Amino acid sequence: LRLQGIQIMPIVGKEQLRPNLNALVLSPGFSQITSLSIVRDANANPVAAFQSVRDALRAANLPAPDHPLKIVGGKPRVAVLILPGENSPGMLEDLCLKAVAEDPAMFCVEQYFKCLEQKRLSLPDNMSKAKVQVFLASRPRADLRLGEAAEKGYWPWDHDAFQMVKDFINMLVNV
Repeated sequence: LRLQGIQIMPIVGKEQLRPNLNALVLSPGFSQITSLSIVRDANANPVAAFQSVRDALRAANLPAPDHPLKIVGGKPRVAVLILPGENSPGMLEDLCLKAVAEDPAMFCVEQYFKCLEQKRLSLPDNMSKAKVQVFLASRPRADLRLGEAAEKGYWPWDHDAFQMVKDFINMLVNV
């Protein structure tokens, strides 16, 4: 998207959202922020994930939207995106996997996990994260994490799977 003037602040765990938002509103320069977006994984329950973000926004005395993808407030404008989609359980890794579903390496990824099952070996607790790691192992730089792989161009950003994310960012920037 080649956007300017955007700062990304990693929260490092959904439990840290509330304290990080509380610290953000007290930080110098907060009054200069024009838009605030929160992107969070739905995990097993997209409704509960969205509600937890709303609760954290309210606790920080920030506007809280009634629905994901809705902008509320003036300065800052606030919006929330729940991944992989408003009503779907899952996470960012699921979007990435959807985007590479037709990549020839994905056949090998699936075969790897079938082999583990056939050998009666334990499967990872988080299959989406595990599949992303196995997929990334098929790339020239196999030691990258999801974000680093994005910077290397390993995810096809023009794929429809990412359209909602691009629309969300553009919605905030172009208001």
